[in-house]
Amino acid sequence: MIRVLIADDHPIVREGLRQVLARTTGITIAAEASNGQEVLDGAASGGVDVIVMDFSMPGKSGLDVIRQIRQDHPKLPVLILSMHPENELAPRLLKAGASGYLQKESATQNLEDAIRKLAVGGRYISPSLAEKLATDLSSTGTRKPHEELSDREFQVLLRIVSGRSAQEIADELSLSVKTVRTYRDRIMEKMSMKNDVELTRYALDNGLIPR
Repeated sequence: MIRVLIADDHPIVREGLRQVLARTTGITIAAEASNGQEVLDGAASGGVDVIVMDFSMPGKSGLDVIRQIRQDHPKLPVLILSMHPENELAPRLLKAGASGYLQKESATQNLEDAIRKLAVGGRYISPSLAEKLATDLSSTGTRKPHEELSDREFQVLLRIVSGRSAQEIADELSLSVKTVRTYRDRIMEKMSMKNDVELTRYALDNGLIPR
């Protein structure tokens, strides 16, 4: 039996995942979490074989949670389930230690296969993402502006273009508002942007957020 921890801060999403996995055999939901710390607590319990988690949850950021799990439980696979387009976000998360990436819109069709693959030590990515990763490895071209951002700057960027205020971002990432504004200034400078409108337009054009 594959024991799964599902993590999302929206109860309706967790209910949807329960319904999807209820139709499977050999997979059971052993735990649930609604924030990053609860994911880490569930991983530490030793009672799960695969973690399925949303990237954007309150408290610890998805990147921080992945890195902590990889450090403390290197054999415990993490499948990221996210609404964000995979081509720009997934490579960064896989580099941080995630074992797979699945967009929420395709979870109904692919979640079971992804979990089974991770449970036996495999990785799960879509064919289109595999092609992008292969292209990136062989490419010697210029990197896009957002690819030059640090992981923390990238986290702040995603929240800015999703319409979060500085206070909301500070609360979600456990930072001060002043620090968030400092990150915003660095992002603007590195990406040669003047305001949030330009950032949002860039994010839409480059698939960082869904249209």
